[in-house]
Amino acid sequence: MIELNKLIINNPAEQNLNFNKPSNDKKVYIETYGCQMNFSDTEIVLSVLSQFGYNETSEINDSDVILVNTCAIRDNAEQRVYKRLDDLKKFKKTNPNLIIGILGCMAERLRSDLLEKRKMVDLIVGPDEYRKVPHLIESAMESGEKGIAVKLSKVETYDDIVPVRKEGISAWLTIIRGCDKFCTFCVVPFTRGRERSRNFKNIVDEAKMLRDSGVRDITLLGQNVNSYDYENTDFPDLLKMVAKAVPDVRIRYSTSHPYDCDTKLLETMAEYDNICNYLHLPVQSGSDRILKLMNRLYSVEHYMKVMQKAKDLMPGIGLSTDIISCFPSETEEEHKMTVDLIKQVRYDGAYTFIYSPRENTKAYRMPDRLSDEVKKERMDELIYVQREISSEIHRALIGKEMEVLIESVSKKSDEQFMGRTDCNKSVILPKEVTFVNENGELIKKHECKIGDKVKVKIVKANSATLFSEHILN
Repeated sequence: MIELNKLIINNPAEQNLNFNKPSNDKKVYIETYGCQMNFSDTEIVLSVLSQFGYNETSEINDSDVILVNTCAIRDNAEQRVYKRLDDLKKFKKTNPNLIIGILGCMAERLRSDLLEKRKMVDLIVGPDEYRKVPHLIESAMESGEKGIAVKLSKVETYDDIVPVRKEGISAWLTIIRGCDKFCTFCVVPFTRGRERSRNFKNIVDEAKMLRDSGVRDITLLGQNVNSYDYENTDFPDLLKMVAKAVPDVRIRYSTSHPYDCDTKLLETMAEYDNICNYLHLPVQSGSDRILKLMNRLYSVEHYMKVMQKAKDLMPGIGLSTDIISCFPSETEEEHKMTVDLIKQVRYDGAYTFIYSPRENTKAYRMPDRLSDEVKKERMDELIYVQREISSEIHRALIGKEMEVLIESVSKKSDEQFMGRTDCNKSVILPKEVTFVNENGELIKKHECKIGDKVKVKIVKANSATLFSEHILN
């Protein structure tokens, strides 16, 4: 087994010339699981590989290398990857020279199991060692040796690498890597390391490059973007820089931690029209006791003050959250506290999960005495309550006018587009639309295109989506 220390340094000025070059004679197929950071990391890996003669292929049978970028945040995510690796064995049988590798968060956690016990892969590469991927592939091809590179770094930010992005008007822009919060349920500090912020000058330059390439919606990305800190520049400062640099581009960010979400950030959001009035702020629980067990560093009272300040500064702001149900020792009363918090905040949407034990975390050693039946009941109630609130919020928008940025063709119909509002609501609208005046009289017909910003009138809604039939002139 080999472990490489040599780094690959890319020249940003030359990288775009290598993306999917006709002369590249090797093909890599990548599957990505998990959060937005994993999808952003895949773009980095593709950029690194492009310097070594690789093009991406969407045809798995046509690949020389198969890479699976993994998530370890919950057990079911890991089990899904294990199942997928079993499925990939058939491609190895038909092509013995095929290289299969694991990237990302599962690399450090399960390297011995994947490489030595189950012998499922040829290489394993952690989130801070993507520069080594081409050399590890080459060694596996030439000598058959298994490759491993999983060390966490205190400095790696991939600041000199221009990610390979797919065509489209939306893009992720990573600004910080790792996390220092050490929530007792979370493996991120162990799988992605400590916080490291990118140079704000490079972030601004990358935002401009994205704007010039046709991107109209940028999400600043990190495990905890609020912790951004580079040469005395904090996250609100960075957000302001990016908003001013690309005033014609919508700016969003994810994910935030309530402990670091201060008034300065909310005021910056309210100040700039192109910073979206949307805040995803994970609360996780409505119980102070559970929050303390989670090591979340804030109280329910603190969280609610942030929510109210956001609403005061940005009326109509879109709000969403993450909730972990059935954390060890959670009582029925504490579950009801979370339900009450959802009702009080009235989120537009919530991502709810049953607690998943993760090895090496403090919560892993906490006793879990709840039955599966109770867990399901609590989860079902959270989902039901949130769905009702989302439906009520959306139904109240019927008849309202909203500006929508068209992002893609609808998944359900080629005759429709999908777009998003400033506050992150999905809207379905027809490709060919009629412009009407205030009396509802036809003025003209127009065919929209991806990237257009249009004003629409909402005519229908469900808990997840808004629908429009007309665009206003």
